[in-house]
Amino acid sequence: MIEIAPLSVYLVIGRDDCVLSPIEVVKQALEAGVKTVQLREKKGNMKEIIEFGREIRQLTKEYNAQFFVNDRLDLAQILEADGIHIGQDDLPIEEIKKITSPTFKIGISARTVEEAIEAEKAGADYLGVGAIYSTATKQDAKTIGLEGLDSIRQNVYIPIIAIGGIQKEHIPDLVRSGADGIAVVSAITRSANPFLSAKELIEEWRRTKEGYRFK
Repeated sequence: MIEIAPLSVYLVIGRDDCVLSPIEVVKQALEAGVKTVQLREKKGNMKEIIEFGREIRQLTKEYNAQFFVNDRLDLAQILEADGIHIGQDDLPIEEIKKITSPTFKIGISARTVEEAIEAEKAGADYLGVGAIYSTATKQDAKTIGLEGLDSIRQNVYIPIIAIGGIQKEHIPDLVRSGADGIAVVSAITRSANPFLSAKELIEEWRRTKEGYRFK
């Protein structure tokens, strides 16, 4: 059976995203087999965010999963995260590398081939590419569709994580277009059964990759 890489199904979570207890959502997702969790909190009380982040950090250690923080390098360092995911307008990758350890991972969002190539040259570990589909959790996100994903895939070698409105039924198309993983928010956080939803995403990813392996 094909192994599931750490970035294959990547959970992005903020407290407002969830219909159940956010920590319970994280725990169920990890229990189902998710191996990367990203904390994405854009606003709110920093003490509460740190407390929430520390609980996620502890859970990811218990489940041998990676923990990333969105945008905030200071928060990532406080929480001893494995890495950070940044946007195009955040700290440059070169500057982050100057003050972090060689093992600290850096992912960056990219919407265009030019952004992707530049990020790869700067030393990004992976790209978050999208939004592939429209999404209720980030309504201002412009979609690039499968064509945009495919174009970026043809021009870079580092792992590409597709993001934006992704559901289980999208996985075959995303794999065909070159995604190395999927980042999801509502597909797990809005589920009444996060464990089952995460498990179904992981199994669909595994089935699709297995099918490609024997073609």
